[in-house]
Amino acid sequence: MCGINGVFAYHGLADPVDRKELLTTRDHMRARGPDGAGLWISDDQRVGLGHRRLAIIDLSDSGAQPMRTKDGRLAATFNGEIYNYRALRSELESKGYVFHSHSDTEALLHLYADRGAEMVHALRGMFAFAIWDEAKRELLLARDPYGVKPVYYADDRQNFRFASQVKALIAGGAVARDPDPAGQVGFLLWGSVPEPFTTCRAIRMLPAGCFLIVKESGVGGPCRYHSIGQAYCDAQAPGFLNSAARDELAQKTRDALLDSVRHHLVADVPVGAFLSAGIDSGALLGLMRDASRADIRTVTITFEAFRGEAEDEAPLAAEVARTYGAEHFARVVTDQELRADLPKILAAMDQPSIDGVNTWFASKAARELGLKVVVSGLGGDELFGGYRSFRDIPRWVALLRAPASLPKLGKLVRRLLVASGLDKRLPSPKAAGLLELGGSFAGAYMLRRGLFMPWELSRLIDGDILREGLATLRPLERVEDAMPPSPTTAFATVATLESSLYMRNQLLRDTDWASMAHGLEVRVPLVDAILLERIVALGEPPTSAAPKSRLAQAPRRPLPDAAVRRPKTGFVAPTHARIAADSDGQSRSVSGGASSRKGIDSRIWAQRVLADAIA
Repeated sequence: MCGINGVFAYHGLADPVDRKELLTTRDHMRARGPDGAGLWISDDQRVGLGHRRLAIIDLSDSGAQPMRTKDGRLAATFNGEIYNYRALRSELESKGYVFHSHSDTEALLHLYADRGAEMVHALRGMFAFAIWDEAKRELLLARDPYGVKPVYYADDRQNFRFASQVKALIAGGAVARDPDPAGQVGFLLWGSVPEPFTTCRAIRMLPAGCFLIVKESGVGGPCRYHSIGQAYCDAQAPGFLNSAARDELAQKTRDALLDSVRHHLVADVPVGAFLSAGIDSGALLGLMRDASRADIRTVTITFEAFRGEAEDEAPLAAEVARTYGAEHFARVVTDQELRADLPKILAAMDQPSIDGVNTWFASKAARELGLKVVVSGLGGDELFGGYRSFRDIPRWVALLRAPASLPKLGKLVRRLLVASGLDKRLPSPKAAGLLELGGSFAGAYMLRRGLFMPWELSRLIDGDILREGLATLRPLERVEDAMPPSPTTAFATVATLESSLYMRNQLLRDTDWASMAHGLEVRVPLVDAILLERIVALGEPPTSAAPKSRLAQAPRRPLPDAAVRRPKTGFVAPTHARIAADSDGQSRSVSGGASSRKGIDSRIWAQRVLADAIA
């Protein structure tokens, strides 16, 4: 797990690579890779690669990056982990490739030499990497199927630049920092910036499951090699669904989950675990024990403000840890620490987000224990239907499809409600758009996951910025673009949307910046393309009484009943108004029924975060 960056001066009129820019960009990401730093510039000064290292696999100097092949043809800079690298190594050695290290980076280089860009189909892991091919004079940039690891790029039609962070690219000094209206509008709509946009007009994120190739003739568009929607469509094809009996279903689910956990435990350093009071992390802990992992250290954070309340996960997490014999640590975050860390959180937040505060403190606690790698239960809700959206969205669509089909009726009702002020009497400001949007999956998803609705934004940002942002972003189309090829069932459609939008743009990205700010690698066994294929082949899980029962039943030793029955509360940090405080330290008042004493008031926090991001 690392920070990567590079420059390819691909146009004949471009200046040679600026070593100082390359170093400045690289070292802006020092927290991502505190164990070492590397730099490589080609003999002709047209290509430069940088790397900050967090040593996890092959801790020796032979695993340092940028890494080159012995013949000098290929050079790579790589962020992430390839969990099946040992199997790939064996296959490549049988073809005559010679290895000089035990690192997964060298497996990447030889795999590229063997298969070219098609190598991405053979990789199981979380990754963002660049490989320079001297013979072809081209650069390959690739990102993992789910988008666990980020990579951003900027192209000024002479130079192609990339890095693991937007702020690192800007720090290099060669990328214009003009704000992007689409990124600002997208953040206010969803609480995170939807890929491929960023808050900087000149910088784009390489979409998940894509690669692109840069040649001396120019930059190619992103090529998609993996689609979550396609995985569900394949599983829905006639004759594809597994006809396993109920007892076989449980065993095959366990086998798939245990296989993913085993792959995600590959490391040359101890692997710990984030542990909440919920099913996801508890089941993974049980599976880690089933995978014969001993001496597991688990970390739970609890906020001083939550003591004795439903949000306090510490007591039940401790019970789960005892069940599986883990060495457990509960870290209390005081109100004073919460306030003191706020500026650091905003500085580490590479792109604005309304979330991530909890992961910041959990990662901080893990590093205090000396851990460099932890396992997280992120992804269980998306895979097994744990969110309310799996029940709400199909119900809304079924009820509202017919009235929503009447031309302009929904928009007229919404405008009348807003103009009359009646929308303020509704349970949520978003409810005014129920008739307008609720009849389609894309519209219903916007209502369910939206932070602000498009018609509310005129109060928050300049009119010109709003118009340009909406025109570029096309919010409803952006949601619809996450679905093709569209699954045929409601469950698969919602699962695709939640995985491709909310999890990818917010949860995974927040996990990346918040953990890497502490030099911590977070692994997510439930966010795995191979696991997805195996689980969806078994048919859709229930979404009513026990939506995650398959996951809960997977460990050989059952989870405590209290963890299985516990109502879902989410992993939140306390508000106490100070999280939404103005820069002068004075808290804003929170008006209306949307505020809560528990959890971050997302709307006020969003305005604070955006103001900081574009300052």
